[in-house]
Amino acid sequence: MQFLADLWLPVLASGLAVFVLSALAWTVLPHHKTEFTGLAHEDGVMDALRATGAPAGRYVVPFMDSGKTAQTPEGRAKLERGPIAFITLRPPGLPPMGPMMVQSLASAIVISVFVAYLAWHTLAPGSDYLAVFRVAGTATFMAYALGYISESIWFGRPWKSNAVNWLDSAIYALATGGIFGALWP
Repeated sequence: MQFLADLWLPVLASGLAVFVLSALAWTVLPHHKTEFTGLAHEDGVMDALRATGAPAGRYVVPFMDSGKTAQTPEGRAKLERGPIAFITLRPPGLPPMGPMMVQSLASAIVISVFVAYLAWHTLAPGSDYLAVFRVAGTATFMAYALGYISESIWFGRPWKSNAVNWLDSAIYALATGGIFGALWP
């Protein structure tokens, strides 16, 4: 755990920087504003979902029961008829912003801990700013950006949504790389 003793300041500073940059990206900057859109007949869709009594969780329609149903003529017909939807339901009411903000900050700090671990085992103390920037920035970009690819491949997340998140990830990488480079022991 020596890496945490040596790198606690860049870990906390970069986690906080990413948290602030993420908040700005989602609340001030325009690039996420078109990432989501509403459905026609939204009230009817909400009424239908409410009528199922389904608790918060992740759902898929049509449900294919680990692929078994897709092998039946009825299952194939449902898939062909569509639509296919991946649905995330949250509890009703206003989202609990306080706990969500704390979780977001904690997530950014955890990612910075892993970046610190990788950089500490890759680079020597006194390493050049650009070398630290490169390693920490690359690891940060990977942590924030690459997981979205499988969401697009398997779950239909629009590639445009990935592109705006990759932009955010590049900004987080630049900030984290710069902070680690400037505060490297």
